[in-house]
Amino acid sequence: MATVFETRLIGNIGKDALVKQMERGIIAVNFPVAHNKNWRDKKTGVSKTKTTWVNCTIWKKEGSHMRIVDFLKKGALVELTGTPFAKAYTQEDGNIRTEIRLNVSDTNILRPAHREDETADDLLDTTEYDVDYENQFDDFTLSDEDF
Repeated sequence: MATVFETRLIGNIGKDALVKQMERGIIAVNFPVAHNKNWRDKKTGVSKTKTTWVNCTIWKKEGSHMRIVDFLKKGALVELTGTPFAKAYTQEDGNIRTEIRLNVSDTNILRPAHREDETADDLLDTTEYDVDYENQFDDFTLSDEDF
C-alpha cells in the first residue's frame, strides 16, 4: 500500500529565489518561506508572533519552463505543497544546526511581492532570518536522503 507524507505551507517568501544548476541536468530553485504563528499571551494580554522558517526547493529538469522564478520574490505570499524533511549541517563555528526543508510539488502565488499600496519590506520582517542564505546552497548536493 502506498503512503503519503505531504505538507501544505502558506507564508511569505523571505528572499528572492536562487536558481542553482545541479549535475545531470537538474535545476534547484531555492527560497525561504516564513510561517507566522500569532497568539495573545493569556497572562499579559500582549500579542506575540513566532516565526518558523522553511527552506523550500522546486526541482526542475534542464530546459523546463522556469517562469515561476519570476514570481518567487521577497514578500510574495505563497501556498506550497510538498514533502517535508529535516536536514542537519555544521556551521563554520562548529555548531550543528537543523533546518526544516520542503521539496515543493505544487506552487500557488496568493499575492505577488509588490503591490502599489505596500512594499515587500512592509509585508515581511526578515530580521530573525540570520542565515547567510546565498552561501547556504554553495555545497548543495542531491542525495537519496533528501527525498
